[in-house]
Amino acid sequence: MNGLFLVDPVMGHAAAASVAVLFLLAALSKLRDIELFHAVLDNYQLLPSALVPVAARVLPTLELAAGVLLLPLVSRPSGAVLALGLLVLVSGAVAVNLRRGRSRIVCGCGDDALPLSAGLLWRNSVVGMVIVVASQSHNLRPTVWLDLLSTLMATLFLLGLYQAANLWLSHQSRFIDLRNAP
Repeated sequence: MNGLFLVDPVMGHAAAASVAVLFLLAALSKLRDIELFHAVLDNYQLLPSALVPVAARVLPTLELAAGVLLLPLVSRPSGAVLALGLLVLVSGAVAVNLRRGRSRIVCGCGDDALPLSAGLLWRNSVVGMVIVVASQSHNLRPTVWLDLLSTLMATLFLLGLYQAANLWLSHQSRFIDLRNAP
């Protein structure tokens, strides 16, 4: 995934930092209550029962690894590949269950109990684009202290957008009810 286009270091670092935070928080949330995540994973009905406990431990461990690998420049391409692979995997699980008509189950993507929806897939595809930006080669211009501040602000902005999307997704059914109200 490395080298499709050059990215300003501020954008690359902000993209990597924001995705790393998302993956680290999601992993820690799952590991904090592994029994709950086990139940959520089992509710997807995609794995044989014998594999669910293993997957309930492996998935958050891989998310943790992806988050950690995204932070240093040297391991960022590996972290981006792992993060994108995990995102495709979980988005596929969401898509299969939506296709089955099972939209009333929670996604299990962290502390937010979001119902499965097409909006969740759109959110994940935007996160995937951010991962691609994080994986790209950086313009080799020298960075200064203002770049660090800009990286911090851009990271907070991206995380705020993610939270806004989650808030919208959590209230999506209410929005539809309001739209259809007389």
